[in-house]
Amino acid sequence: MPAIKPTCVRDLKLRVNLADVVSRVVTLKKAGAGRLKGLCPFHNEKTPSFNVDADKGYYKCFGCGKAGDLISFVRETEQLGFTEAVEALGQRFNVVIEYEAGSGGPSREERSLRQEIFEIHDLAAAHFHQAFKAAGTTGDFMRAYWTGQRRFTLELADEFKVGAAAPTDEGLGALLLKRAFSEEAIRQCGLFFLRDGAMLSLGALKPRFRGRLMIPIRDHQARVVAFTARQTELTPGDDPAREAKYVNSPETPVFTKGNLLFNLDRARTHVGEGRPFVMVEGQLDALRCWSVGLQSVIAPQGTSITEPQLVLLRRYHTQVECFLDGDSAGQKAALRFLPMALKAGLEVKFLGLAKGEDPDSLFRERGLSAYDEVRRGGLSAMAFACRAFLPDPATASSELKTRAAQSVVELVAAAESEVARSEFLAEAAGHLRLASSALQRDFQTYVARQNRQAAARPAPPAAAPAPSAAATGAQSPEHHLLLVCLHFEALGKPLSSALPHHWIDASHVPGRLLNRFLAEFEHDTWPGRDHLDALLETPEEKTLAASLLFDRPAIDDPVKIANEGLSQLRLRALEPRLRQIELALANHGADSNSDPISLLKERSELQRQLRQPLQMPVAV
Repeated sequence: MPAIKPTCVRDLKLRVNLADVVSRVVTLKKAGAGRLKGLCPFHNEKTPSFNVDADKGYYKCFGCGKAGDLISFVRETEQLGFTEAVEALGQRFNVVIEYEAGSGGPSREERSLRQEIFEIHDLAAAHFHQAFKAAGTTGDFMRAYWTGQRRFTLELADEFKVGAAAPTDEGLGALLLKRAFSEEAIRQCGLFFLRDGAMLSLGALKPRFRGRLMIPIRDHQARVVAFTARQTELTPGDDPAREAKYVNSPETPVFTKGNLLFNLDRARTHVGEGRPFVMVEGQLDALRCWSVGLQSVIAPQGTSITEPQLVLLRRYHTQVECFLDGDSAGQKAALRFLPMALKAGLEVKFLGLAKGEDPDSLFRERGLSAYDEVRRGGLSAMAFACRAFLPDPATASSELKTRAAQSVVELVAAAESEVARSEFLAEAAGHLRLASSALQRDFQTYVARQNRQAAARPAPPAAAPAPSAAATGAQSPEHHLLLVCLHFEALGKPLSSALPHHWIDASHVPGRLLNRFLAEFEHDTWPGRDHLDALLETPEEKTLAASLLFDRPAIDDPVKIANEGLSQLRLRALEPRLRQIELALANHGADSNSDPISLLKERSELQRQLRQPLQMPVAV
C-alpha cells in the first residue's frame, strides 16, 4: 500500500487535538491540570479510568491498559488500518495527506471493505437526499408527504439528509459502478438484491429500497451506516416487503442493529446533569422530538433494546427517560429493558403515554410543553416495576404480594451496586406495602440460592493464563531503561555505549524496543520521543511506548536508575556462566576435558566484573 510521508503524520499529530478525536466516542471531563477523563471505550466500566493528555497527544486507560495516540485511537475504535486511519483523520480535520513520491495514494482495490461501505453509504445518502429535493414525480410526492402527512419542515429534512428512493431504479447502482467500488463492497453494502453467483452488472443490481422515504442511520461517530425506509403510496406492488411500514437495511460489516441507537451521534452532545437521554420507539418519533427542541432523543433500530446499546449509552450519561407506548406490549418491552438497564448502571425513569398515543402525535399537537407535563407523571424504575407486578397493593392477597416480591427480588439482583440494591429494595417495599426487612431477607435468600446453584454448575473451561510479567517484560530492567531513554533522552547515547547488546533480553517487547532505541542513539539517528512512529513496528510496541510516555516518572536521579538497570542486566548476563564454572570445577574429576586453571581464571574475571561498580560515562 502506498506509504504516507512521515512528515505528514507528524503534521497531522501537531494540527489535530487528541481530545477532539476522542470526544467523538467518549464524553470527557476535566480531571486536573491538562488531563481529561471518561469511560473507557475499550472495556465496560462504570468508574472512569480512561485518561487523555491532549498536550502530549496520548491516551491511557488505567483499567485495561490500552494506550496510544490519535491514530491508534481511530484504528482501534473504527477498525481501520494505519493508512485508512490517517486518511480518515485528514478528511475529518481538513489536513491534506501526502504520499511518498510515485505513490499517488491508495487505489480503490487497496481500501478496506468497511471503508468502502462507509463511502457507499455517504454517496447513497447524498443520492437519496438529492432525489427528495429534485423536481419531478418522486421528489414532489415525498416533499408533500413529509410536510403534509408527517407535518415536518423541509429544514429538518435538510438537517438529517432525509431522502427519497424512486419507485424504479434511478441510477444509484450506475453511480457506484462508475466510481469503481469493489464487487465485494457492492454485494455487502445492503442497498441491492444481487443473487449469489450472479455477475456484477447494472442489470443485475436490484435496488432494495423503492418508493420509500429514506432516513439515514448514523453510528455514534456520525457515519452513515444504514437506512430506515418508510412505506409510501409510491412503494411498488412487487416490493418484497410491500406491506411493511418500515424496512431497515440488513446487517452489514458496518451495521449491526443491536449495537447502535438512532441519533446518538447528536444526542450525546446534549445530555448532562438534569438533561437525560430520552428514548423513544422509532426514528420518526425521534425526529419529532428533535424538531420541537428535545435534542437528547434516541431510538433503537426497530428491535428490542440490547445490552451493547446500553453499554454505549453509559459511556456518555447515566440517566435515561423512556417513553412507553400505552399498550401491554410497551409495558412488556419496558420490563425486558429494565434488568439490562440496572445491570448497565443506568438511572431509568419511565414516561407513560395514553393508549394510542406516541411521541410523534404528542409533540406534533402540543409542542415541547407536553414533555414537562409527561415528566411530572413519570415513574422511577422501582415504581414502574411494582405497578406492573402488583397494580393494586391495597387489595392484593398475600399470594399476589409474594409473587410480586419475588419478581422485584429477581429484578434488583440485576443491579451490581450494593448501594443501588439496598435503595431499590427499600423503595420497592414501600410501593408493595411490605416490610422492608422482610423484602431484604427474601433478597438475601434469593442471592444465596443463586450462588449455591452457580457453585454446583460445572466450571467453565479455564481461560488461557495472562502473560506473566517475565513474558511481557513488565518491570524488567529493560522496561526501566526504556523509561529512562524516553524521558531523559540525553542519557540515551551514554547508555548505548555502556550496555552491550547481548545483555538485553529481546524475547519481550521492552527488550526489543530498548535494543532498537539504543541502536538509534549509538548511530546518532535518534528521531526524538515525539517522532517514534517509524521505530514502532507492532501494536504492542506502540501501546507500550504510549503508556510510558503518558506520565512523566517520579525519578529524581535518572543516572542512578540507569546504573541500577545496567547492574541488573550485567548480573543476569554473567551469573549463569559463573554457575556453570562452579559446577565444572566441582565435577572436575568426572570431566577430563575441562581445564581447571582456565576455569579459575575465567571465574576470577567474572567475579571481578561483578564487584566493580558500573557507571555510565556521564557526569552525575
